[in-house]
Amino acid sequence: MSTMFPSAGKMRTGYDRQQVEEFFTRARGAYESGQGLAGTPAPGAFDEQSVRAAAFDLVRDGYATAAVDAALDRLEAAFVQRRRTTFVAGKGDQAWMDHIAELATTLYPRLLRPAGERFRAPERGRGYDRAAVDELLERLIAYFDDGGDLTAVDVRTTTFPSARAAHAYHEGTVDAFLDRAVEVLVAVE
Repeated sequence: MSTMFPSAGKMRTGYDRQQVEEFFTRARGAYESGQGLAGTPAPGAFDEQSVRAAAFDLVRDGYATAAVDAALDRLEAAFVQRRRTTFVAGKGDQAWMDHIAELATTLYPRLLRPAGERFRAPERGRGYDRAAVDELLERLIAYFDDGGDLTAVDVRTTTFPSARAAHAYHEGTVDAFLDRAVEVLVAVE
């Protein structure tokens, strides 16, 4: 096994080295083969969504999570850029922007809801603090409406404090929404 990334250290946890290396080997093969370039990728194809969904076990002396996460961000951007280049070559810049605008419009219904009511609450237990999530969504609204300062990395790296169900949003629903927001942001960056 090689050392693709820095180690987290013997006394710290990091991403499982073998899982990371297998993932990046698959990603490289998919990228080099041009997988998914002919429009929408086939089910099971490796693409930017595969990168976004990547998860690795945490183990002692694994790879440093920050280094791997940064590489995943770059890899996702490479897949999106390649898809964009292919799309634009076949259909033009305006068609790409129309496609991204269509994706962005799927975000608007939740963004138009009043703060505190944008997502459902967890059925029980804890979830993401509503005020913290709404604060990020206000930044997303400013980005779309006024060209505010927000990047995919900003969204990806935002963490939310935990709150009791009565003051929280359901984590899975928020995560799915933010995944779509990242998809839109990466596509226009």
